[in-house]
Amino acid sequence: MNDGFFIINKPSGITSHDVVSRVRRILGTRKVGHTGTLDPFATGVLPIAVNDGTKAIPFLDEGIKQYEALLRLGVVTDTLDMTGSIMRRGDFSGVERERLAAVLLRFTGQISQIPPMFSAIKRGGQPLYKLARQGIEVERQPRQVEIFSLELLSFELPFVSLRVTCSRGTYIRSLADDIGAALGCGASLQELRRTVSGPFHFSAAISLEALEDLCKRRTLGAVCLTPFSALDHLPDIPLTESGLAKVMHGRSPEWPETMLLTPLDIESGKLVRLSRNGTLAAVAQLLPAVDGCNRLILKRVFT
Repeated sequence: MNDGFFIINKPSGITSHDVVSRVRRILGTRKVGHTGTLDPFATGVLPIAVNDGTKAIPFLDEGIKQYEALLRLGVVTDTLDMTGSIMRRGDFSGVERERLAAVLLRFTGQISQIPPMFSAIKRGGQPLYKLARQGIEVERQPRQVEIFSLELLSFELPFVSLRVTCSRGTYIRSLADDIGAALGCGASLQELRRTVSGPFHFSAAISLEALEDLCKRRTLGAVCLTPFSALDHLPDIPLTESGLAKVMHGRSPEWPETMLLTPLDIESGKLVRLSRNGTLAAVAQLLPAVDGCNRLILKRVFT
């Protein structure tokens, strides 16, 4: 049984849920989920959690995302990408590389974004994109996101290619629309590929066809990222055999039941990994005790 994450290179034209359904059929298991939804037209890194990997999703650190985005200047659509209907066109002929570079600087750092109508955000229990398809537009509250870097990859009008490194929750379609507005000609997203989502990188991504082939050859372990590795951002506390047995029965271990000579000295409230021989046993939280030493409280046990 494979427990962990498969990094799928999502093809264009299918939803993230479609990918989950395909993986369920390929692996023959119902315990499959995904993290970090991609639009149907987008491609690239889609982390798929399988079996015990689904338990690790709430503890992932996916704070940093990276995308390669192809913008088409001079076109504004209702969906903010080229899958939508064209609403207006603008003159992009006067846009020069230097002017674009100056505009990109304005969108680097903390910025405010209004989520697009064609998004999965819910209003009254209904996704906004369903309202948008009915021609209904509702007010959306702006949200703060951070653009860590905007790198210009190519400049061949009307197309501009960017590498965007940003915080979780950033809408690249909205970013493209805002850049187009700042240039005065409008812009829509032509293509989008995610290359990084937290610990998941495009260099390790495989196609659905490759996953099926590896499954048939029973060599899935070579491309499966374990829960232990996926949660590498959490400090690790190795357990003794008695500590592992205690955790497997749902009981929090004491410090003598770990392999540490002294209790871990980190801020109270932090999450940690509990492991045995490099395998994740549980995620625990450090909470203060009466003796002034942090105690371990189980948050999630892994089989």
